[in-house]
Amino acid sequence: MKAFNLTLIAAAVASVVSPLTAQAADTLFDNFTPLTSSAGPTANEAAPITLSNPGFTQIGISDRATQNALVPGSNSGNPDMITANETGPNAGRYLFMPFETGTGGVQRIDLHDSNYNTRTTTIVAPGTQGFVSGDASRWTPWGSYLTAEESWGTGSSKGRLFEVTNATTAVANGGNFIQRTVVPHVSHEGLAFDSSNSLYFVDELNGGAIFKYVSANPFATTGDGFFAAGQTFAMKVGAGSQFEGNNGPSITGGFTWEAITTASGSALAGVSVVANDGNIDGRASAVKVGATGYNRPEDLEIQNLGGNQLIYFATTDSDTNANTTDGRSRIYNFNVATNTVSLFADSNTIDLATGLAVGGGLRNADNLAIDAEGNMYIIEDRDGSIDDDIWFAKDINKDGDLLDAGEGLARWASNGTPGSEFTGLYFDKFNANVAYVNIQHPTSGNDRTMMITATPAAVPVPGAVWLFGSAIAGMIGLRRRKA
Repeated sequence: MKAFNLTLIAAAVASVVSPLTAQAADTLFDNFTPLTSSAGPTANEAAPITLSNPGFTQIGISDRATQNALVPGSNSGNPDMITANETGPNAGRYLFMPFETGTGGVQRIDLHDSNYNTRTTTIVAPGTQGFVSGDASRWTPWGSYLTAEESWGTGSSKGRLFEVTNATTAVANGGNFIQRTVVPHVSHEGLAFDSSNSLYFVDELNGGAIFKYVSANPFATTGDGFFAAGQTFAMKVGAGSQFEGNNGPSITGGFTWEAITTASGSALAGVSVVANDGNIDGRASAVKVGATGYNRPEDLEIQNLGGNQLIYFATTDSDTNANTTDGRSRIYNFNVATNTVSLFADSNTIDLATGLAVGGGLRNADNLAIDAEGNMYIIEDRDGSIDDDIWFAKDINKDGDLLDAGEGLARWASNGTPGSEFTGLYFDKFNANVAYVNIQHPTSGNDRTMMITATPAAVPVPGAVWLFGSAIAGMIGLRRRKA
């Protein structure tokens, strides 16, 4: 049994990245008893999460108040998506996240630094280049950091994609922050690369499209090369021009990628809509080609198992009956090879705590995350201390649906900090039993980054149904008919 002592902060943080060898499986995070309800208010914001296994522990590794006390104005708040330096020197040592505020920036957390007061550095100062609403967070195949603005509309100059080319080495406010103008402007949220280094992104809008950027030099070793030229496409499911809305069915089936720029990234005659600042308006251009409009697409996450690439996305405001009390949001995936979109989860998916449809327990799915064994997690954009949860998706055979016997959703963690939401759940690529998540915009104003660790300390409670216990597959013998 490996003990986790909350007082040994230095040891805990150091263990995160030792050894620096990527781990592909054997996580303990999938061994838990599903929570039956959301958490109530926490008595201690420093330990805000109700966890589903007594062997899961939490500790804060960074907070806004400490940063601003040490360097006033360095943290504008609302840390959002999290990623790490997944390749290159000291891989796995640093976490990165943007500030989702009117004066956005980027911060870095050094997991090797045992000193709480010095481990967090703002590498892109709040408001640099007018950066706002930092949301996206992704490490690139060539070894740099991408973020982007969740802000776009008619006449806007935002909706931009940025690269920090010196993310691991930048001193305070010293990030080399470069706008990559070849990518059309949208309200950015998730970013994902496939194995061919195509870059996928979304427009977070009621009626937002899914996009793909294909670089003319996909295996470039720098962002300058990757973003020098490339073509952007929008997803068109079936005949296209659908609007998912909050009072209609899911949108699935075969799709095509419709070009909205030329191969070099310039305006495509008769298709591209050029904004007042000379950049291409991805939203308006997608409409011109009949792209499918999903209801507020949010995060993107790729699952690559057995060479089969599925890219997942959440539509946070989708619904069949405009009644949020019985559930709202869908999670889809699309197959990169076959160009088909499928429904992964919604309010009809089985809640493994009850054996019944999850219903109103699942609302406003936002972020997505994937652990070392390829399990998907769904993070809600709800109200901390009331109904803000993280759901584990149990896809036994990893076929991209939750329709088979014993499959479904299980409440994995719940947020008890009033006024806040979970953001940016990220599973460490070098330690299968460590994850990170932000507690964003609490009523207190003190955003926190939390580290969650799974240990083999706990044993099943007598009579409890452990999610991956030997008998569970046969205990919930419910199977919904596939559409």
